[in-house]
Amino acid sequence: MSKRKEEDRRVWRVWVDTRRRVVSFHEAPGCRLLEFHSYELFQRCIDGYTAQQYRYQ
Repeated sequence: MSKRKEEDRRVWRVWVDTRRRVVSFHEAPGCRLLEFHSYELFQRCIDGYTAQQYRYQ
């Protein structure tokens, strides 16, 4: 399978707690799940949270 087709099927997930300003790369209670089917959109989201000074865990 081509690398592009593998990327097309991949899903990137983050859990976000806007109250505590935390982004988690694993399931976390009280956090909202965000799923991305595009790596570019995922990266833009992460850049946005970084600009807002969210913590990562």
